[in-house]
Amino acid sequence: MTSINLEPGVNRPITDNTDDQPGVRQPLVLNMDRFNQVTQQVCQVAEARRTPMAWYVCFAAALGLMGLLGFCVLYLIVTGVGVWGLNNPVMWAYDITNFVFWVGIGHAGTLISAILFLFRQKWRTGINRFAEAMTIFAVICAGLFPGIHVGRVWVVYWLFPLPNQMEMWPQFRSPLLWDVFAVGTYFTVSLLFWFTGLVPDLATIRDRAKGKIQQVVYGAFALGWRGSNRHWHRYERAYLLLAALSTPLVLSVHSVVSFDFATSQLPGWHTTIFPPYFVAGAVFSGFAMVVTLAVPAREIFGLKNLITLRHLDNMNKVILVTGCMVGYAYAMEFFIAWYSGAIYEKFAFLNRAFGQYWWAYFLMVSCNVITPQLFWFKALRTSIPMMFILSLFVNVGMWFERFVIIVSSLANDFLPSSWDVFTPTWVDIGTFFGSFGLFMVLFLLFCRFVPMVAIAEVKAVMPQADPHFGEDQHDEAHESPAAEVRS
Repeated sequence: MTSINLEPGVNRPITDNTDDQPGVRQPLVLNMDRFNQVTQQVCQVAEARRTPMAWYVCFAAALGLMGLLGFCVLYLIVTGVGVWGLNNPVMWAYDITNFVFWVGIGHAGTLISAILFLFRQKWRTGINRFAEAMTIFAVICAGLFPGIHVGRVWVVYWLFPLPNQMEMWPQFRSPLLWDVFAVGTYFTVSLLFWFTGLVPDLATIRDRAKGKIQQVVYGAFALGWRGSNRHWHRYERAYLLLAALSTPLVLSVHSVVSFDFATSQLPGWHTTIFPPYFVAGAVFSGFAMVVTLAVPAREIFGLKNLITLRHLDNMNKVILVTGCMVGYAYAMEFFIAWYSGAIYEKFAFLNRAFGQYWWAYFLMVSCNVITPQLFWFKALRTSIPMMFILSLFVNVGMWFERFVIIVSSLANDFLPSSWDVFTPTWVDIGTFFGSFGLFMVLFLLFCRFVPMVAIAEVKAVMPQADPHFGEDQHDEAHESPAAEVRS
């Protein structure tokens, strides 16, 4: 059932489709009644001869940060991991914190694309493409840190079970090796899933391209797509299969990452709540990052009719739900530490809240538990400036969550004589901010040269895609002349 969005005789563009009325289904695509309007609006970004100035400003800033990342990594390799602020006992800090943070960021893309696709949630179509791209780029950033934190980067290939002359094999009982396989599998399946969905849209740009270079490049990646019934049949089968493969990865990947901590004997890490707690936190931070990216992207590239307030409102509801789950996990950690009767567990959690890193703990709780509660109010959920600010707070809070878990547990372990305070160096900070530069460079290039919105999937959720579209209105007009006057 479609809704009547304009008053009779008034040609006013619609901007808000979040109002739910009984018997009326608000459209997911606004101010468009023809398929070619969707094609034109999405393709004009990749086909434009002049890129928006805001894109150049953002790209220059991101390129500068990526250069800082390259310099810090090169300096680290030449000098050694002593340039970081690590000490005994804090052997992990910014490196693993950034790794867990970026892996979590990549979870929303697969959840939006795979799980919501299997549950036939049509509102995913406006945001799934760049959420999938965000997944790919976040996992690339995450994969950087395990490679450089080992110290001897030139032998990092030892992590893989490759035949070699020394007959050295990885320790398969180590959770760190589980990370290699889990994240590697996640990246491979997510990349295939993302590229499979891109093929029809790349063929659309290929057919519309006017330059020879564009025709050749887009044509090569379109894999000879002609839009035949056979192509669509195989495409839908492959897309469904990859969605089914990706779905368990959403739960397994961050569970495996949590095993880095949960399988140890260290107080503050040795807890069974970590796998579901980490998965909820990953979805929480991932959706916040999607909102952070979607708000400026729809403004800069003119995609407000495709990435609507309803999409953003639904994502904010997911942030609210997962934020409550994360807050519940924080409370349960303290309860289990008290109920267990283990003095070391009690101390570890009391030290988090009232020890030397108290400021990081309360910043984490404020951003991850208190801030999302503002999304109970629809006025705030649908306010563009407010949702952008709150999503930034969530991302800050989720980074500090990983920092608190890792650093506070290591800094104060079993022996008070070996306690120490971790202080980051300029290399730590530069590598951290540089990873955002790498992420944004990849994301901005994607926005400029690849369709940001899934054209074929958006068209499928428009009322015009229904083969019976218009029949109800036609029948009503014949049955009642008054209906024709009202229409």
